Amino acid sequence: MERESDQHNLRKALSYRWVIFWILAFGYVLVYFHRLCPAVVAVDMMKDLNAGGALTGFLSAAYFYPYALMQLPAGLLSDTWGPRKTITLFFIIAFAGSVMLGFAPSVSMAILGRTLVGIGIAMLFVATMKVLAEWFKKKEFAMMTGILMAMGGLGSLTATVPLALLSGWIGWRFSFIIVGILTLLLAVLIWFFVYDRPEDRGWPSPAEHTGDGTQSIKLSEGIKKVISSPSFWPLAVWFFFDCAIFFSFGGLWGGPYLMQIYKMTKPEAGRILSMLAIGMVIGSPLLSYLSNNLFRGRKPVIVISSAIVLVITYFMAFHTEGISVSGHYAICLGLGIFSSAIVVIGFTATKEIFPVQMAGTAIGLVNLFPFAGGAVFQPVLGYILERQGRVEGAFTVAGYKNAFLVLFCCGIIAFLSSFFLRETMSKK
Repeated sequence: MERESDQHNLRKALSYRWVIFWILAFGYVLVYFHRLCPAVVAVDMMKDLNAGGALTGFLSAAYFYPYALMQLPAGLLSDTWGPRKTITLFFIIAFAGSVMLGFAPSVSMAILGRTLVGIGIAMLFVATMKVLAEWFKKKEFAMMTGILMAMGGLGSLTATVPLALLSGWIGWRFSFIIVGILTLLLAVLIWFFVYDRPEDRGWPSPAEHTGDGTQSIKLSEGIKKVISSPSFWPLAVWFFFDCAIFFSFGGLWGGPYLMQIYKMTKPEAGRILSMLAIGMVIGSPLLSYLSNNLFRGRKPVIVISSAIVLVITYFMAFHTEGISVSGHYAICLGLGIFSSAIVVIGFTATKEIFPVQMAGTAIGLVNLFPFAGGAVFQPVLGYILERQGRVEGAFTVAGYKNAFLVLFCCGIIAFLSSFFLRETMSKK
């Protein structure tokens, strides 16, 4: 009788975990919207706030600096305080930041609002990885992470054509206010429906570590174990330079580049940038499948993806003003798949290096690096563009050439670092 009850409760857990997953996945839609939205409205924001290239870079990067710095607290709070409480509180902070950004009368106030958004949104990913590790089996983790990243792709898609149309209708300010309200709504749903682990509802867990009696590892001990691991640093370097490319182009300067060099309208540029999102949507589950079933490994997929990104940045740097419209579509699709969706495999490899009790801390530490890459290179590219001057208010071809040459160098480093990655997938 007791065995039947356990089986019944396990079936409940297997069903209810999808409620939890989809609520968190829709939260991740908002994470990616906040992350990439400046690319479409950057020109409008520069005019409205009277900001130059470097200052606009810092405004966009104001999301990435706190996002990167909050990854350690995110890991700590996920492992101790719990994902549900953590995400709820910090999504409320993101709501306040988004509304502040919408009403900002100056660049400094806009930067403060975007900083609050970065602080609040920063807590979702690591906490969600912790939840997935508790509700799903190890063999399911890569695919679930892939689906989550695909939802992030939908978020980045809303930050392209839909945002271009919405901001054209009600302006970029009210667009951010509406998104802030949606962020608050997600916080309410997470508080009432998300549970950190099946045991919180008295259900057995589908995860293999159920009942192993292992205690959580202290933060200081966890940090020491992670940063002293030789397997950690090649991953960290790869994350830093690979994501620097995606966030610098897809998160900010891709929109101005298409509008200023190729004279595209905002909706036209938005349609091309939407390929970044489509690449994420199809790339996340595709790369997870290839890693799990075709290559039976993490490293080969990352090496191949890094090689493709290097080729893409070559064309951006050395054929800056001579790329066809179809070429731009291909570049954005390629970056969406091989520079963004590929991080699914990177995070899966991170999880496989360290025990589940350190999942929050390990993923939090490695997650510092992709956003540090965006935080560093978005304003660097803005500074380079500004140094080359403007023609009728627009940055020059020479400016974009030099900026994209920096991204090409990032591609070289990411490609080289991929060869030093440790294969983490079990062959059993």
